[in-house]
Amino acid sequence: MNVLVIGGGGREHAIVWKLAQSPKVKKIFCAPGNGGTALLAENVPIPVDDFAALAQFAKDEGVDLTVVGPEDPLLGGIVDFFTERGLPIFGPTAQAAKIEGSKSFAKHLMKRYGIPTARYESFLDYESALAYVREQGAPIVVKADGLAAGKGVVVAETLEAAEAALYRIMKEGVFGQAGARVVIEECMRGEELSLLSFVDGETVKPMVTSQDHKRVFDGDQGPNTGGMGTYAPVPHMSAELVEQIVETIVKPMARGMAQDGIPFRGVLYTGLMITDEGPKVVEFNARFGDPETQVILPLLETDLVDICTAAIQGELASVDVKWKQESAVCVVMAAPGYPGEYPKGELISGLEKAGESVTVFHAGTKQTEQGIVTSGGRVLGVTGTGRTLEDARARAYAAVEQISFAGAHYRRDIADRALRRR
Repeated sequence: MNVLVIGGGGREHAIVWKLAQSPKVKKIFCAPGNGGTALLAENVPIPVDDFAALAQFAKDEGVDLTVVGPEDPLLGGIVDFFTERGLPIFGPTAQAAKIEGSKSFAKHLMKRYGIPTARYESFLDYESALAYVREQGAPIVVKADGLAAGKGVVVAETLEAAEAALYRIMKEGVFGQAGARVVIEECMRGEELSLLSFVDGETVKPMVTSQDHKRVFDGDQGPNTGGMGTYAPVPHMSAELVEQIVETIVKPMARGMAQDGIPFRGVLYTGLMITDEGPKVVEFNARFGDPETQVILPLLETDLVDICTAAIQGELASVDVKWKQESAVCVVMAAPGYPGEYPKGELISGLEKAGESVTVFHAGTKQTEQGIVTSGGRVLGVTGTGRTLEDARARAYAAVEQISFAGAHYRRDIADRALRRR
């Protein structure tokens, strides 16, 4: 079969890499792709938001399955557009994807279905939001309601920080329309955890747990990013806890959305805080996480094509989703200045020296006559796998030491928290 992957980041390279392992796949296209996907697929220079051109390409090339990586086309309705034209596509409809696109919408659903989450209020008016923040005090969490590339959440430890965040979002408009509404939440304390699940409406097949590292510097310092690294599975999260999360959070959300006529089909990403009162939802996303995908898919034994096809057809219950009894660690190598402004076009060397049990997933790269060069903030996701978390981590960092580009920076403490618990 022919497969089309939509997107051009590290997540999409990981999806292409996994799909390429399927004996059922004849050819993979990636739109627009990057320097890494070009090694496994044919990159297609079509923007992710040009639905008409993408659908026409899928028809012309006899594409049997399309897999959507990023959230923007999902919220824009690409799944609806393809489905109306009889083109099989893996991902939620625009209405179902609103669970990521609007934090207030997601909060409303959680309240409606009795899903544990932080107390909150949402505001369209700056003065009302400011008064609420002053009444609640700090610490407090200020969130832009819409999509903000993973940077629209501020955990404010002081009242001054909360007021400043509110002003930047609602008055200065740093996130545009995404910040027209804000959600203000109580600050939950505990350990963060991600659990992604394959969902076909009401059937839920959880993946292995993972833990992202959002802050740009070691020790969780500095501004939030799209993610500086991650590992899976999380060894100190028991099977009983995962079952509790699935039964009290993921399944009720899937069941409730299906009953409300907005069934979710695709990957439901549940961001969690493990509090003293039990697991609570921080956020839902409507797609594979980035960089979580780069550690989850290397541990997946079952053919990803079978899972995607079954989810589209509502037959996920018939698929036995199996996982390797191994660990994976991904270290993101970023451009200097990220998550602020950063240079592009820096030549990358040492990619061929990554070593055994290491996969280098390209995020912000492109191919040129000179070789692979940087083209984004998060440039590479270097993923090591191993029998233990220590093995996987050692392999990832050994590979990072072999790869270089001007000004490259990365965190040196990915998975440290888990290893310190041992």
